[in-house]
Amino acid sequence: MTDGTETTVSPAAPASAAQAAMRAVLDASAVSRALTRIAHEILERTQGADDAVLLGIPTRGAHLATRLGAQIAAVEGLELPIGTLDVTMYRDDLRLRPARAIKRTEIPSGGIDGKLVVLVDDVLFSGRTIRAALDALGDIGRPRAVQLAVLVDRGHRELPIRADYVGKNLPTAQRETVQVRLAETDGQDAVLLGVKGAGAR
Repeated sequence: MTDGTETTVSPAAPASAAQAAMRAVLDASAVSRALTRIAHEILERTQGADDAVLLGIPTRGAHLATRLGAQIAAVEGLELPIGTLDVTMYRDDLRLRPARAIKRTEIPSGGIDGKLVVLVDDVLFSGRTIRAALDALGDIGRPRAVQLAVLVDRGHRELPIRADYVGKNLPTAQRETVQVRLAETDGQDAVLLGVKGAGAR
């Protein structure tokens, strides 16, 4: 889940001329390299990530968390607890937008109390999704600390929230839109940049 302006298009849907005009800023190999770098940074900053828990924000953040967990296991031989955290009911724009389907929240069996929780999302924009995630965490437990990993930081923050791990800093204009596509949901890995009204809204 993103901050409300990024949308994705199913690979089964016919591509419009506007969608075709979107340009790739990360291809599959660049996405893979970004996740590898984030995994190494998590291990370095947390000194081995022994008490870390990865919580992905659905939908694409959940897949990214799973991939990061696999990368960390490959490097360190450490199987981190991985879960998902739906923030739908904690968003501050529920009354402003059409009803959203509630996604799955799955907290690892060991819980999050006293743990280092690394939230994982695809795009960081206004910061409102992450604010909602922090509220949701507060209803689940009391982690020792919370960090944030995102594939793309596109700027334009509306709240004082900063990512600890960033795959790609992507300066954008407000009128631009970012699409993250992942093989698990979209049949391919890519980050695309377009213009509102000329691609994704």
